[in-house]
Amino acid sequence: MTYESILKPDGPFNDELESNVHPSQWQNPTPAGRYNLVVIGAGTAGLVTAAGAAGLGAKVALIERGLMGGDCLNVGCVPSKAIIAAARAAAAVCSAGEFGISATTDKIDFAAVMERMRRLRAKISPNDSARRFQELGVDVYFGQGRFVDSSTLEVDGQKLLFKRAVIATGARAAAPPIAGLDSVDYLTNESLFSLTELPRRLGIIGAGPIGCEMAQAFARLGSQVFLVEAEHGILPQEDRDAAEIVQQALVNDKVTLLCCGKKLEIKAEQGKPRLTVDSHAKSYDERLDQLLVAVGRKPNVEDLNLDAVGVDYNEKGVQVNDYLQTSNPRIYAAGDICSKYKFTHAADFMARIVIQNALFMGRAKQSKLTIPWCTYTSPEVAHVGMSEKDARAKGIEVDTFVQPLQDVDRAILESEEAGFAKVHVKRGTDKIVGATIVAQHAGELIAEITLAMTADVGLKKIGSTIHPYPTQTEAIRRLGDQYNKTRLTPLVKWLMETWLGWTR
Repeated sequence: MTYESILKPDGPFNDELESNVHPSQWQNPTPAGRYNLVVIGAGTAGLVTAAGAAGLGAKVALIERGLMGGDCLNVGCVPSKAIIAAARAAAAVCSAGEFGISATTDKIDFAAVMERMRRLRAKISPNDSARRFQELGVDVYFGQGRFVDSSTLEVDGQKLLFKRAVIATGARAAAPPIAGLDSVDYLTNESLFSLTELPRRLGIIGAGPIGCEMAQAFARLGSQVFLVEAEHGILPQEDRDAAEIVQQALVNDKVTLLCCGKKLEIKAEQGKPRLTVDSHAKSYDERLDQLLVAVGRKPNVEDLNLDAVGVDYNEKGVQVNDYLQTSNPRIYAAGDICSKYKFTHAADFMARIVIQNALFMGRAKQSKLTIPWCTYTSPEVAHVGMSEKDARAKGIEVDTFVQPLQDVDRAILESEEAGFAKVHVKRGTDKIVGATIVAQHAGELIAEITLAMTADVGLKKIGSTIHPYPTQTEAIRRLGDQYNKTRLTPLVKWLMETWLGWTR
């Protein structure tokens, strides 16, 4: 898919976006001398690397063949969360009766929802714009970057000399082998946000984060959604208790879940896709208006001429060591092109490692990063560190503490009892090794646990930290209380009772 297709439909907001992240009249600079750092790819990893290095005094070149801002700004985090916000507003109206308020969603203007998304995306885009980075002292080049040798890179007919290079070209949507898929036009995250009409019947293949987020959002906006997943249930990489709560929420929003999908086949019928699949011994045959494929990613390694510079790569991306160095010691990589954590915030902090290691002979390691993530369904699911399964695989014994939201006053008052905070600590200690939170704003709540893990703060101190009442963060403080209660052993209790008896 070309970047021009992402800028559809035509209109002032997409024009504004293009003028910022790929201005049509842009003139590439003329390279002069050797760059400290050449960065290929202007997604999050590339932008943070370029801005950070330039801010420290490095001479930096940044190369982008498509739209600056990468997936996050253009076809990922930003547009999807705008649509999710609109869907949550619609859901709030539908549930208003529970609070004694009479309201209806007789008319949802999908075109207006999408126009709002494009307006806000354009509003955010100056942060990632070519002009901003030029003002930061970065030489911005548009075109396909290609290695010539270990000190030279070519773009748009010009040769750039460099001391170090960073590959930050990211990944793109890639459809799995599904019978008949090639016979129809289908959506991916790269084309979904160009829709102007609500698909009345929407099929989604893949119940991972993107599939679940969009299934719920489009259902709330009025689509009849069929969500297909090969495995049992949804969110196969998440805590099963958490996934089951989100699954029930999707069902409540009238998403038809076709899990354990077998014999999946797509056919073209009168210019539209038709989906057939077996789910739990029942056959489904559904005519669709649109089909979204939300599973599969492919690294952007083509046309870089990596073989010429001895950079190892495979179907998962560029291979790096713990210092984010490729098999060519002068070339580094960061972001989705080399990481299993395909999140904007992970790319951000990997970029910071690259700056230290590539420019200042640092020894920062990606394995030292504590990376949380969140799926933005309602309720959200946020996770950091190890799960119980991960701990068992590593031979680490853990104690697990769970605080249901149904016992947290703020959650009760807001009718948001479906959820919990779960923390795993190393057996016999309060050292946190992982956590999962299911709540309406779990992505916000997980930050406290992430900070605790990063700063080596245990559950004991969290329990002794005053949290404002009433808030849902009390769920986390109560986990600390649960741990502290385990310290009240029979011996300690006997000693306390004895002392109190003596001092009565």
